[in-house]
Amino acid sequence: MSTTVSIKLVRSAINRPERQKLTLQALGLKRLNQSVQHNLTPQIEGMISKVSHLVVVEKTS
Repeated sequence: MSTTVSIKLVRSAINRPERQKLTLQALGLKRLNQSVQHNLTPQIEGMISKVSHLVVVEKTS
């Protein structure tokens, strides 16, 4: 049984390092208040930790 997380972009990527912008793009986040769902894997956890100051994460199941 895999855990699903909902990731919502709450802070802008303007004036952020290019690596953080690319991480947001890899997560599928393009606009403020946009939300995406992903299965919680070690790769997704690592990406979330790199941009944790820009996103809000909720576990859905």
